[in-house]
Parts: sequence; structure tokens; C-alpha cells
Amino acid sequence: MELEITARRSLTAEIEEFTLAASAGGALPAAEAGAHITLETPSGAMRRYSLIRPDSVPTVYTIAVKREVQSRGGSVSMHEAAGIGHRLMVEPPRNDFALSLAHPALLVAGGIGITPIYAMAQKLVEKGRAFRAIYCTRSAAETAYAREFAQLCGDRLTLHHDGGDPDAAFDFWETFETPTAEHVYCCGPAPLMEEVKAVSGHWREGTVHFEDFRPVEVVRADDAAFTVVLAKSGIELAVPADRTILEALRDAGYKTVSSCESGACGTCKTPYLQGEVDHRDMVLMDEEKTCRVMICVSRAKGGRLVLDL
Repeated sequence: MELEITARRSLTAEIEEFTLAASAGGALPAAEAGAHITLETPSGAMRRYSLIRPDSVPTVYTIAVKREVQSRGGSVSMHEAAGIGHRLMVEPPRNDFALSLAHPALLVAGGIGITPIYAMAQKLVEKGRAFRAIYCTRSAAETAYAREFAQLCGDRLTLHHDGGDPDAAFDFWETFETPTAEHVYCCGPAPLMEEVKAVSGHWREGTVHFEDFRPVEVVRADDAAFTVVLAKSGIELAVPADRTILEALRDAGYKTVSSCESGACGTCKTPYLQGEVDHRDMVLMDEEKTCRVMICVSRAKGGRLVLDL
């Protein structure tokens, strides 16, 4: 879908909210609590963002985008180039973090991870379901939707600021020491989610759910540059140590097809003819790895990789 940015506002110094609608107006595909959309950012990078407001017949989608310090271009381009009136290509909502209304809920958010958690809280309040919420951020100034979320949750909310001090991080053990009938929904930075995983290991299987849009480390500290050869034209492209094959192709002006850009969906699967691949994706079957590569995350182990492009 081609959607237009109809509103934009600053939530914090690093987080911007964007409202998207069809240029001609009208209803959009349903946006369930926990759902996300994948959009093509002004830089050309495909990025996934959770929807803030659940709605069975929405006329707009609302997302919040944090400008990442180590951004690979997507969030920075949204902050710098996505103004009101800008049009973006957007895939229909998908929900890999679905909320169940059959159980009481424990919602855990850290930083920008508030986005799907906020949508879930709205749905739980609407349906009159029991829940409690924990929202952890560095400071009050860096807390997106602080006032709205507090008003929505009331005394069901525990809000914690750690000031950037690891020793002042929220202690989840007291919350998770004794398993309850609740289902847990957690979204936030890796350290927070790892902590929740560690303290909830004794909870019943299938009751603790996580949303993580970066299931693999796209670029690693010890990565090296290499060369990609496009077999059909003989053109050689340098892939820097801090860029992916997909990004190198895009930077060189080649049209690319992608979606998640985190090795989880299979959209950018590409045949290769020569070279040894460092496979980092989560979707290829073993037999496919001898002739296919996910160019959004995987790299050459040697100095050269020949793609059937």
C-alpha cells in the first residue's frame, strides 16, 4: 500500500510519532494489538514498526520511531526525511506478537518497546480484562507516552527509571519468583528481554512471549570487507565491513527486494554460484545453503562471492 504521512509529533528527543493514511482516505486492513507494519523508509531500507493503536477498521496507522545511535539508515531517514505529505510503501499489518484475552496479562516494556505494549493495554482496558504493566526507561524525559500510558493503566502500572545505571535496573525477580496465571508480553532492549527470559524460565511453557525485530546480529565487530560479483554483468561491488550485501547493492543503485532485513522472512533469498557463505539467517533449509544466500544478513567467509544476478 502507498500511505501518506498525515501527522508527525515528537514524543521525546529521540522518538517521533508518525500517522499514516491512504491518500484517498478510507479504511485500512485491521490492526490488532501487537501487530506491526513493514515500510520502506526514505533511505530505501525496509523496517518493521509496531502499531500504537489497535483497531478492527482503522483509517490511520500510528507508529513511533526511535532514532537509533547505531542506525543503519532506516530510522535516521524517517527522522530527517519523512515529513507530513511524504508517501511510503507499506505492507499490510502482520502479528507475530498476538495478545490473548483468555488470560490475565503482565505487560513488560523497555524504552521504545512500549509501542506494542501500549496497544495491548488499550485492548485490555477496552475489553475489561485484568492486567498489570511494568515500563522501564532511562529517565522521565526519555519515556514515550508516559502521561497517556499512566492515565490508561492507573495503579496497574509500575514505572521505573534507572538513570542509565545498570545497578539501578528494575529487579524482576520479585515479580517472576512465583508463577501466576498471567501471560507475559515483553518488548524492549536486549538486556531487558534477556533478564526477563532468565527470571521466567520456571514459568509454564507458552506463557511468556517476546517481540524482537532484530533476531540476528546483522553486522559484527569482527566482520571484514569482501567483494560481490554480479554474474550476469560481471560487475564487482565492494561490501564494506559495516554494510550488508543488500545495502551495498542498494547503495550502488540496484533495485532490491526485501522485507524484514533481519534474516527472518526469506524475501531477499538470492542464488549464488561461487564462494563460501557465512549464513546468518533463520529461514534457509540446510540443502538451500549450498546455493542460496539471504543477502540482508549473510556474508562471504572469504573475500569473494558470486551472485546469480
